[in-house]
Order: sequence, then structure tokens, then C-alpha cells
Amino acid sequence: MSKETNKKGVNRRDFIKQAGMGGLGLGSVLMAPYEQQLEQATSRVNRNSAPSDLEITDMRIAEIDGIPFRTPIIRIDTNQGISGFGEVRDGGDPRYALMLKSRILGLNPCNVEKIFKIIRQFGDHGRQGGGVSGVETALWDLTGKAYGVPVYQLLGGKYRDKVRLYADTAGADDPHVFARRMKETRVDKGYTALKMDIGIGLLDDIEGALVNTHHHAPQGSRELQSQYSGTHGEYGQIDHPFTRIQITEKGLDALEEYVSVMRDTIGYEIPLGIDHTGHFDTDEAIKLARRLEPYTLAYMEDMVAWKWIDKWKEITRSTTTPTMTGEDIFGLEGGFKELIDKQAVNMVHPDLGSTGGILETKRIGDYAQQGGLAMYLHYAGSPIGFFASVHAAAATENFVALEHHSVENDAWYSLIAGDTVVFDEGYVPVPEKPGLGFDLNMEAVKELLIDGAGFFEPTPEWDEQRSWDRLWS
Repeated sequence: MSKETNKKGVNRRDFIKQAGMGGLGLGSVLMAPYEQQLEQATSRVNRNSAPSDLEITDMRIAEIDGIPFRTPIIRIDTNQGISGFGEVRDGGDPRYALMLKSRILGLNPCNVEKIFKIIRQFGDHGRQGGGVSGVETALWDLTGKAYGVPVYQLLGGKYRDKVRLYADTAGADDPHVFARRMKETRVDKGYTALKMDIGIGLLDDIEGALVNTHHHAPQGSRELQSQYSGTHGEYGQIDHPFTRIQITEKGLDALEEYVSVMRDTIGYEIPLGIDHTGHFDTDEAIKLARRLEPYTLAYMEDMVAWKWIDKWKEITRSTTTPTMTGEDIFGLEGGFKELIDKQAVNMVHPDLGSTGGILETKRIGDYAQQGGLAMYLHYAGSPIGFFASVHAAAATENFVALEHHSVENDAWYSLIAGDTVVFDEGYVPVPEKPGLGFDLNMEAVKELLIDGAGFFEPTPEWDEQRSWDRLWS
């Protein structure tokens, strides 16, 4: 053992050096009154907050757009001047969060699980989970700042120092153009996991590629609307089992060409997933998944809606192409649990903006691990949701990769103040600063506000607006 190291492994020189850094020499520290010794010993402790005395005093919203989607940012304020930030999932309504304000005012934000159990009943699947998820995220950000530690540490620590990212890119009607874009803007930039969007919308102009599309096309047209159409009665609003669209062999040939050319261009080392296949039922999903088996896809995502759990199980059992779903599921209980228990998919794919937040996402990952399933993370919002997802990913052992949806969006990056690193050779370093670990650029938030939106304006109308919430008598 070194003469400079005691039995507990404490370096004597380091101790002397540290003792002198606070203004008192080692001799002075040892000879000083107890009160001064205590002050010296705790000189590096964060004194900016007294966590046990924190109270929530306000919730405010700043709604932005162009990153690329519309996203309401939540700010929760406290009696000690510390604020935490969250977001309602992209495209969600800020009122999903605002209606929770009266339920949390006056509570200690550090009691995250307690508050989550109060507000959980107001969350639901899809964007309706965005209010609960955003508030929960803001509470973790607040708690981390109050205690001076990054959020991942509050979750039990981290399994990794950096989080792998996956990205897709703009598609094209020509498979070779699509593949070239992916190679130049993703592979050559250092991404090590990719996703491509291919679906039956690419087959509109190919005669004989699809069956029963005319029924769903606008009058006088044979083209399908977007699968994300918001107009009631249009194809995009008809759930998968009920469109009765089928893919012919000719259509399967055309879709296979996209994947074949992509693999020829980017190679086989990089995991490649498939998304946005369109609205069709189980048999068509199985046909397509089997056709693409030779290309060793990482997964095929959301081929039918997540709620059709038995259909998912049938698809999964019928192909060697891995399956994955979950971006619209709220919660473990009532959501992911049955999907995992039935082994209906090969991997789960939560979006922290819908699941219920950071801790619920970790719970989902941990439960999936018990069932032998890995976890990808979906994400398409602001840097708030991005870094919240990074902390959840760092703290969950069976995590694989996190989506980065705004790779080339300068407005998205402008929201990050300072020198926080987002991308480093296919990964994002896990932040070590307190809370979510980055600072919002408030000037960028102001520039990106939607028309007519205020910049974290007071919301007193939501202070007392509530009902009798208990679900039992």
C-alpha cells in the first residue's frame, strides 16, 4: 500500500489539498470550533434550495412550432425560485397539462411518485398522455436541480455514459434517391442505427399494386390520402383492420426494391428499421414482413395499431422479421403490461411524452427486460423531451437506441443554450448537470412561439378549476 494512501483508499495529499481549497488551512480546520469545521466540510454542498420546503406555486406554458412539430413547453415554478421544464408531446394540447395545475399547487415537487399517482388518472394513450408525462418530466427536472444531481442519478444511476441514437431521413419515390440520401445525410455523418419510412402510399402510381384503394381515395382520384390525415372518414382515420386494403405481389416487389437498394447502399452492419407502412390488416403485415426477411431488418414498427395485441402476437409468430410498437401507449398497467406478458412483439417502443414520463418509461423498460424484450425509445419533440429520454435510457439496462427526429433542424438546436453536446459519432453523451442537464435558450423559445401564444404568461384561470376526482365511493 502506498504511504500516501490510508486503509480506506483516501489519498492523503488530495485530502490536504481539498481542505485548503475552501479558505482554511488544514491546521486551522482541525483547530477551529466545531461550527467552522462543519461549515468547511459542507462548503461545496448546494445551498440554493431546501428541498423539504419546496412548494409548487405556478404552471405556465410557451407553445412553439417548427422543430419540426408544434410542442407546448411546460414550466413549473416553486417558492424558492427553482423551475422545472417538461413538454406536452408534439402535436398535443397544452390543456392536457394545464388542467392538472389545480391538483399540484402547494405540493412539494420532489415527491414525484406521490404527485404522479394523483394525476395519473388524467392521462390516456397517444397525445392524451402528454399532460401527465410533461408534468412528471418537469418534476424530475425540478428535483434534480433542488438536490444538485442529474435525473438519471435519482432513478438509481446509469448503465451507460452515452446513449445511442437512431434516425430516419426524407423518403423519395425513387429507391436509389432514397438510399443515397440515407447514406449521405445519416451514415456518412456517423449514425449507427437507421429507420426508413416505406408504405403503401409509395404504390399509388403503380397499377395493380394494391387492392381496394379506390374506395378510400377522394372523388375522381385513385390516390390515398396521408395515413395521418386528420379528417374524419378519410383513409388516415380508418383503423388498420377496417380498410381492407391488400398488397399484391406486384406491390410487394416494389416495396422490396426500396429495402434491397437501401441495403446495397448502406450495407448490413447498420441496424435498419421500417416504419409508416400504412393501414392494412394482419395478413398483409405478415406478407410484407416475410417478404423482407432476407434483408435482416432490425424491426418493423406499428404495422397495426398497438391495441390489437392478439393481432400483433399473430404477426410476430408468423415471421422472423422482428416486430415493435408502443409509441402511443400510456403506462405500464393498462398498456405495455399485456403486450409484454403475451410476448406480442419482439421489442417495446415507448415515447416518454405519452408513457407517463421518465420513471414510468424506466418501469416499462424494466418490466420488458423481465420478459426478455429490449426497448427502443421513440421521440419527436423538443430538446426537453429528448434529454428526458436520454436520462431514462441511461438508467434502463435493456435500452437499445433513441430516436432523434430533428437531425437537420436548426430551430431545434437553437433551443439548447451553451455547449451541451447532442451528437458525437452516433451517440449523445449523458448530461451530468443537475436536472435534465441542459439550459433552454429563452430567446429561441420566443422566436419559435406560435402565432398568438404568450411567453410563459400567468395562468390563474387554472388555479382552482377542478372536479371531484376520486374514482371510487
